[in-house]
Amino acid sequence: MRQLPDNLTPRRYFVKHRTSYEYSEPVTLCHERGFLTPRATDSQTVVVHGSRILPEPLLHTEHTDRFGNTSHYVEIHYPHTMLEVVKEAVIDVEWPEYNVDQLDEWTLASARRAIAGNPAFRLDRAMYGLPSKHVAIPDELSAYIDSLLAPSLGFGQALVELTKGIRRDFAYRPGVTSIRTTVAELLELRAGVCQDFAHLGIAILRSLGIPARYVSGYIETTPPPGKPRLEGSDASHAWISVLAPSGQWIDIDPTNSQFADSRYLVTAWGRDFADVSPLRGVVVTEAASSRLSVGVDVVAMDGDEVPQLSVLKLNLSS
Repeated sequence: MRQLPDNLTPRRYFVKHRTSYEYSEPVTLCHERGFLTPRATDSQTVVVHGSRILPEPLLHTEHTDRFGNTSHYVEIHYPHTMLEVVKEAVIDVEWPEYNVDQLDEWTLASARRAIAGNPAFRLDRAMYGLPSKHVAIPDELSAYIDSLLAPSLGFGQALVELTKGIRRDFAYRPGVTSIRTTVAELLELRAGVCQDFAHLGIAILRSLGIPARYVSGYIETTPPPGKPRLEGSDASHAWISVLAPSGQWIDIDPTNSQFADSRYLVTAWGRDFADVSPLRGVVVTEAASSRLSVGVDVVAMDGDEVPQLSVLKLNLSS
C-alpha cells in the first residue's frame, strides 16, 4: 500500500459542488449551515474560490470553527420552492510521501504510550481521541480489532492493515446505511460507504489510544476507458487522518485501500461527519415532499490556468 510517485506530483484542480433542494410547497423560513470552502493545509493551497446561493439569503455569514474549518451560516426569510448552493474553487495540491518503514520505528503499543505521554498532544487527544456523536465504541468492536491488529505490529504497518482490512471485510454498497448508522450496526451489516468506513476506522484507532479525525473532501476520479467525463458525476469523499508519535498526520482511505496522495482535496475535518456536514439545516414548510440533488466535479487542470468562476461571489485567497 505504497503511494505511487505519479500520484504525488503537484497538480491543480477545479472543483464545483452543487446542492439543490426542490419542495412541493413553499418554504417560508430556512436556516442552513455548511462546510464547502476548501481549507488551506500543508498539502494544498486554495488559489481562488467563490459561492452562489439562490434565492439570495437575508443573512450569510462565515466564521472559523474550533477545528479551523470555514463554516457558512445562511438564513432565508421569504417563501421559496427551490434552494441552490454552488461552491467553486481552484486548488493546488501536493501531498507528501509517507514512509511506512520510518513509522514502524514505533509499535502500535509504543505509539500509544508516546502519544499519551506527550503534553504537546493534549489538545489532539481531547479533540480526536474520545468517542463522539457518530463514533461510539461498541463492545463488539474489540473482537474485530483483535482479528485485524496486534499491539506488537509496527505503527506504519498497522495503518496499512487497518486500511486494507476494512476494504476487504466491508462491501461498498450505497443505500444500505444512512448518516445515523452506528459503528455497531455497520459491524453487523458489513456494508456501507466512505463515511461509514471512516467512522469505523476512527473508532478502532481511538479505542487503541490513537487520535484520529474525520476528513471530508474530494478525490479525482477517472471515467472508464473510452467514456467521457459526465458533468456532476463525481462525489464528495471521506477518509481518516491519524496522529503519529512524531506529530505528523497520516491520511488513510479505507474505502480505496490507500494512503491519501495528490488526488485528494480537503474541505474540512473534525471528530466525525456531524462536525463537517457539507450542508444541513432547518426549514419551515407544509411541503409533503422534497427532492435533493447533488452534483460534484473534480477536474484536473493544465499549468497555472485560473478559470473564470461562474458563481456570483468571488474571493481571492491571500
